[in-house]
Amino acid sequence: MRTAICSGSFDPITLGHLDVIRRAAACFDKIWVCVSPNAEKKNQLFTPEQKLRLVQAAVADLPNVEAELFPGLLADYAVDHGANVIVRGVRNTTDFDVEYQMALINRGIHPQLESMLLPASAEYQHFSSSMVREMIRYHQPLEKYLPASIIPLVRDMTEKKGE
Repeated sequence: MRTAICSGSFDPITLGHLDVIRRAAACFDKIWVCVSPNAEKKNQLFTPEQKLRLVQAAVADLPNVEAELFPGLLADYAVDHGANVIVRGVRNTTDFDVEYQMALINRGIHPQLESMLLPASAEYQHFSSSMVREMIRYHQPLEKYLPASIIPLVRDMTEKKGE
């Protein structure tokens, strides 16, 4: 079975993230979406558990995709799940440089790990979770940025926080 990992902090999962996951799901028998808390990212809007719930709702129609929280090293998560490929989306050369360095680090930890960098689809190249969080905070329409299945959840979660 060909198994791959798609990871991210997903604060929240965007249509760009979902596009990469869908494209990866077409290439592999099994995709594990690793929702990783990222302590270096400031101004997070959702808790890890909320992020996981949003990811699970977004990928519910993909039978070969499952999502889990994992606070450890991504390379270890991949090996624990029988994956030898980590799939990452890249929007631009800055993303590529960061992901290239991470690929080398992950391969240094587990030499059998490969990284597949998928270029963002043109319609999602300008997306970022940071931009979407601002749209949420200012109560802007979210249909262009988020999977339709999670918009009610996002609104519910942020209204309870008073965002």
